[in-house]
Amino acid sequence: MVKRIPVGAHYGLRDWLAQRVTAIVMAVYSVLMMLIVLIERPSNYGTWKALFSHQWFRLASLLFALSLFWHAWIGVRDILMDYVKSTAVRLALQILVILALVAYALWSVQILWSIQ
Repeated sequence: MVKRIPVGAHYGLRDWLAQRVTAIVMAVYSVLMMLIVLIERPSNYGTWKALFSHQWFRLASLLFALSLFWHAWIGVRDILMDYVKSTAVRLALQILVILALVAYALWSVQILWSIQ
């Protein structure tokens, strides 16, 4: 009988597709930001504040941030599964990464909706 060691791997179409979709979201947002910077030339706090006062721009920025965090999670998780052989250490590192990414997501929401 073959003894399999569970590593929590999620290789497959779902993760591959998630990384591609999040990369596209981040690329579109980056192009949007480049166009805004080239056309509007926001140079002071007031201009940036006015830009982020629009609800659609806050949502687009939040979508970018959430895509970034999900993209990062898939990449870091795969690296940890490939290179950290100790299950206990790998689990501890994964929990730390998850907690950090959730904290960053909540912090992003706080920042985006505290701009008045």
